[in-house]
Amino acid sequence: MEQAVFTNMCMIYDDKGNILVQDRLDKNWPGITFPGGHVENGESFVESTIREVREETGLSISNLQLCGMKQWQTGEDARYVVLFFKTNCFEGELQSSEEGKVFWIKANEINNYNLANDFDKMFEIFINEKISEFYYYKNNENTYDIKLL
Repeated sequence: MEQAVFTNMCMIYDDKGNILVQDRLDKNWPGITFPGGHVENGESFVESTIREVREETGLSISNLQLCGMKQWQTGEDARYVVLFFKTNCFEGELQSSEEGKVFWIKANEINNYNLANDFDKMFEIFINEKISEFYYYKNNENTYDIKLL
């Protein structure tokens, strides 16, 4: 039986072409990305995303739209799944956390920043309605191909 780890990521945007990003401090995956984190036991996917965004940004979000996913095999019988959400419904005062600094940027300038590994490809899923899945296909012990489906 395959085991799975579920996480989330959320793109918060406004009506002026801005997106909220997080400059992650995590040494395993540093750089610009969107806020998010793990789904806790007994928690829904939407509730976990709302909680993670509040913890990492200080904002309360609502009206989340599921817009895609990222997944890969972590072993013979394990899968890691990141559910992608987006929303333009938010309130509160922006504040950074120990996860990293959060700030607004113009969406069309995202490639001017030091992005987390493969985040440029993930970003495509948030903004392109014709693709919904980011998948790492394992070629051998040390290499992967990325497919956007």
